[in-house]
Order: sequence, then C-alpha cells, then structure tokens
Amino acid sequence: MEIKSAKFVISNTDVRKCPEGILPEYAFIGRSNVGKSSLINMLTNNKNLATTSQKPGKTQLINHFLINDDWYLVDLPGYGYAQRGKAGRENMRKIIEDYILERKQLINMFVLIDCRHEPQKIDLEFMEWLGENNIPFTIVFTKTDKISKGKLAENIELMQNKMFETWEELPPMLTSSSEKREGREDILNCIENINSSLDE
Repeated sequence: MEIKSAKFVISNTDVRKCPEGILPEYAFIGRSNVGKSSLINMLTNNKNLATTSQKPGKTQLINHFLINDDWYLVDLPGYGYAQRGKAGRENMRKIIEDYILERKQLINMFVLIDCRHEPQKIDLEFMEWLGENNIPFTIVFTKTDKISKGKLAENIELMQNKMFETWEELPPMLTSSSEKREGREDILNCIENINSSLDE
C-alpha cells in the first residue's frame, strides 16, 4: 500500500463525536512509551503527524487520521500509565473501552508491545479482554533495533508460549522499528488485505 495522503481529522474523548460514515478504522494502542507515535509517523511518512514525546502518557485523546481518503488510522491513549493516578487511569480506561466496544467502524486493533521486555501482565490482560469481547487484533513488536535478533526471537517465543496458556489460536504477530523503518510494509499490507476482504 502506498500512503498518498494522511490528514488529521479530529481529537476527542467521546466515541459519539468520532467521524460519521462507514470508512474502516484501524486503531493503534499500547502501554505508554511503547513508541506508538513514532510508529504512526513512520507508517504515514509524516514525522509530525502524531505527537512524539519522551514523556510517557502524552496521548490522552482518540485521534483520527484519514489515510488516502479511504480509511482511518486511530491513535488511542496508552494504557496503564501509573503517574496519572487512579482517577486519571479510570478516565483513560473508559475512553479506550467505550471506543473499542461501541465503534462499529473499528475493523482491527494493532496492539504495540515493546520487544525488549518479557511478557507483561498489563499487555496480556488487555489482549485477553480484547479476545473476550471478540475484537480482532494484531500484535506489533516495536523497537526491534534496540535488541539482538536472537533476543527478539526469544522474547517473541516467550509471548507466544505465555498466550498459549489461555489462547487456542494466536493473533498475527509483526515486528517493527520506527528508527530503521522496518515493518512498515508488513503493517500496511495487513491493512490493505483486510480492506480488500471488506470489499468482496
């Protein structure tokens, strides 16, 4: 897939104020500081599209970007940022869950996982929740340039083994590095293939 245009459309905290229409939506989510904004900017070839920050928890809104006038890329708040406090985390949880459960245009979630770490409870619980609610998702391991290929393979296998404890079938898994622009084609092809299947 070639990205010809990527336009910011709207930010809000209320799923009812999301764009009208039937264009498919692909939402990106992960723990704070997983490299979500950098990945979105890499995918769209626009380094200023999503706000990147050294400070975790920057994204606090549902952000819609219209891609090729054909589908929406949705940047969701990161989950589990401890410094927000209990009330702040609860508010973020409600924004995220309302969007995921109520947004009929949502076709697929991309759950971003920092490949440098062994399986984290918060990621496993979130994916379990997606499964329980029949939300299709793809795992994207980020920051692959930060570790060796051997360690990357080891951490992916650890995640697969951990998930097989409760999952009969695992979701698709992709790898990416925003720094080295790796994984871009795989992620965009994934979206293109799903879009093609919707047209059939």
